[in-house]
Amino acid sequence: MVLTDEPLLRSPGLYLDGCWVRPVDGGTRAVHDPADGGVLTIVDEAGPADVSTAIAAARAAFATGDWPATPKAERSALLLRIAELLDAHRDDLARIETADTGKTLRESHLDIDDVIAVFRYYAHLVTIDTDRLVDTGNPAVISRVVHEPVGVCALIAPWNYPLLQMSWKIAPALAAGCTVVVKPSEVTPLSTIALVRLIDRAGVPAGVVNLVPGSGEVVGAALTDSPDVDLISFTGGASTGAEIASRAARHVTRVALELGGKNPHLVFADADPDSAVDAVLTGAFLHSGQVCSAGTRLIVHASIADEFVAELARRAAAIRVGPGRDPASQTGPLVSPEHRAKVEAYVALGLSEGARLVAGGRRPDDPALAAGSYYLPTIFDDCDRSMRIVQEETFGPILTVERFTTEAQAVALGNDTAYGLAAGVRTADPARGERVVRALRHGTVWLNDFGVYTPAAEWGGFGRSGIGRELGPTGLAEYQETKHLWHNTAPAVGGWFSTG
Repeated sequence: MVLTDEPLLRSPGLYLDGCWVRPVDGGTRAVHDPADGGVLTIVDEAGPADVSTAIAAARAAFATGDWPATPKAERSALLLRIAELLDAHRDDLARIETADTGKTLRESHLDIDDVIAVFRYYAHLVTIDTDRLVDTGNPAVISRVVHEPVGVCALIAPWNYPLLQMSWKIAPALAAGCTVVVKPSEVTPLSTIALVRLIDRAGVPAGVVNLVPGSGEVVGAALTDSPDVDLISFTGGASTGAEIASRAARHVTRVALELGGKNPHLVFADADPDSAVDAVLTGAFLHSGQVCSAGTRLIVHASIADEFVAELARRAAAIRVGPGRDPASQTGPLVSPEHRAKVEAYVALGLSEGARLVAGGRRPDDPALAAGSYYLPTIFDDCDRSMRIVQEETFGPILTVERFTTEAQAVALGNDTAYGLAAGVRTADPARGERVVRALRHGTVWLNDFGVYTPAAEWGGFGRSGIGRELGPTGLAEYQETKHLWHNTAPAVGGWFSTG
């Protein structure tokens, strides 16, 4: 697939202070199709000077522009216009997202629908007054707590859900009255470029939104090192998140970090077997496992484990792997040859650690898929917590299987992780389900479901899964400062010190 002539991607590709411009140093990058390795298009790539221009534009728009003080109704109207444009270009955006990430068109269409829902949610939420009066006990004092935009925000999104994850940042930031500098992943920048083109068409004021595609080493470092950035919102790997937090600490810059997970899926003996197998497969192998909340750790009751795993292996082997643009494909390629090599290294590690391979563990045999970054859904049985494939986020189509015999053991295994993003529980016993979901130390826990979310509910994790929350009211609060205003309506001499 070639996207060179796609109107939403036309160069130049940097958006600075309300204008589409070329990078100062003329940098470019080829964006590759994971399905066949071909070049989709060439995009402009920012350098340090461009990042400085973007931050300066965002700072000026915040400090001297009208956006922070724009009435909430007008900010809401802009978000709704963006949502309408996204809806009008839904098919184009899905095609771009599939070409760039490799995911199926069905997944991409669902992503675009979720992006639209996020913009509409924050368009509504921002109109709700959250300021409050405080009773001081003094009738002469009016005490108010109000919320104001935090300032200039650096928004850095990952490569696996580039448009969706960026919408979780841009929508609340604009709703709050912040100005932003947007950096998509250099691996999958295309849908974010398209989004910013639509934001431009929606009439965002100059300097409020700025786009600087580029590498983490250059653009990401320049953003996170800047003392003129008030908040850094990053979604990605834990090691990169830790480095960003370290950089931010030098300037005491506020951070919001979503850093992935190693997510358990607990299946009790009384769970409905058909729906449980289906949910485990979907949780592990949707988007070829390239999902921060993927349920990559199956923790199953020992009494049903052998039969359950055998059925999982049978059905995993039947999953149709192929190009995302092919309607027959049920899951697509990994994002790049380099990422597939990392997944293959984890498979080799699992074998060396003594895990038993029961499905996958190799590239597809189909010669038609040889040019793409494909890898078969893979299942390892006989796993335990001493294994790195159980401890570490493999971020690919690898499912590990552990067994338990008691509820307490299941909870202990589910919580035995440095991460804490998401978890799933399958049981027919409502009382047990409630006990277990409350006992699990994860930011989202699904009971008899897996992977779903709503813009109105917070998303984020415990432990190494990050700091802060996206979505919901807290997702808006991340981009706000809380200020206390004290108004004495009857000022008088206090008399604390003698006037002599």
